[in-house]
Amino acid sequence: MKTALVHDWLLSSVGGSENCFREIYSLYPSPVYTLSWNPDAFQETELADAVVHSSFIERIPWAGKKFKSYLLPLFPLAIEQFDLKEYDLILSSSHCVAKSVLSNPDQLHICYCYTPMRYAWDLSPDYFKEAKLDRGVKGAFAKIALNYLRGWDVHSANRVDHFVAISHFVARRIWRVYRRKADVIYPPVNTDFFRPGGKKDEYYLAASRLVSYKKIDLLVEAFATMPDRKLIVVGDGPEMAKIKKLAAPNIELLGYQSDAKLLELMQQAKAFVFAAIEDFGIIPLEAIAAGTPVIALRKGGVAELIEEGKTGLFFEEQTIDSIRDAVDRFEKRDGWDPELLRSQALLFSKDRFRSEFQTYVEEKKHAHSHLGRRRGDAPLAALETRSP
Repeated sequence: MKTALVHDWLLSSVGGSENCFREIYSLYPSPVYTLSWNPDAFQETELADAVVHSSFIERIPWAGKKFKSYLLPLFPLAIEQFDLKEYDLILSSSHCVAKSVLSNPDQLHICYCYTPMRYAWDLSPDYFKEAKLDRGVKGAFAKIALNYLRGWDVHSANRVDHFVAISHFVARRIWRVYRRKADVIYPPVNTDFFRPGGKKDEYYLAASRLVSYKKIDLLVEAFATMPDRKLIVVGDGPEMAKIKKLAAPNIELLGYQSDAKLLELMQQAKAFVFAAIEDFGIIPLEAIAAGTPVIALRKGGVAELIEEGKTGLFFEEQTIDSIRDAVDRFEKRDGWDPELLRSQALLFSKDRFRSEFQTYVEEKKHAHSHLGRRRGDAPLAALETRSP
């Protein structure tokens, strides 16, 4: 089958969805369609020689790095401008609108879905706040546009023949929003890079982009009440000023750090602490691959990844008391085996992802060809049984 790959935007080579897309491209090197493309960021990656088709979005001069905030209402128009009729197989990698490319009944469209569009659903209040559209006339127009976007998002989900979710948590969200069944293939973790090493130190580690839903501020507040426990925070973002005000002497804010430095900090940390509700939670798995146990909120995708007492401990609520209790329980526990932790992380390796994803696509290609002969090329999305 002649194949096209679709991803929302490719502006940075670092990021969970970008890493997954690079693995998909390695399996199926094909023309790439994306809203916006930064070739300089991918010079030393698998996409360095890719044929990439971008949309009019990147040619709007004032869009800049915050194009999501200003141009989100134009994304449906932009993604529907791509002409993919010459392809037999469409593989979309979507956390926003990539799943919504136009296709016809002869084509097979498989979507690897990181989440239904966050800006329209779960994180719409955060989106409005970050874009400063939570008040005034502009805010009112933005809410009207977002209401239209939700309807379009649900309608365009019917263009996908098969959804593949990154976790069961996301599969449930896909069912709730789109009423579509989704299979699950966990994303890859770079277990070749993240591996145990060095001597353990007496600090806890948190690492994330500093945005509100990551709840780094909550971790900082909790550790501020435990002056005998040191917390190191890696990352930068719009919440940095707020977090600096909350930080106590036992909390060290390092800002952005290189991958090499992050690995060193992970290897030597007592534990990695994580308070966000994430679709998957790849950074806790990176910590486990580096031989460090995780203390995490028992919600979201990360609840599927950690085995309590074996690779980490859970706390039940996003509260200071719940985090303090988990840290106290962790302090009373010893005997974490770095190699055992790593063996669990290897279940999420790149090789495993490539094998599962390729097997899935080849099975669906075979079924599509067979179904086309039997049913006169009826679209698969119209024929599948949709159940939770």
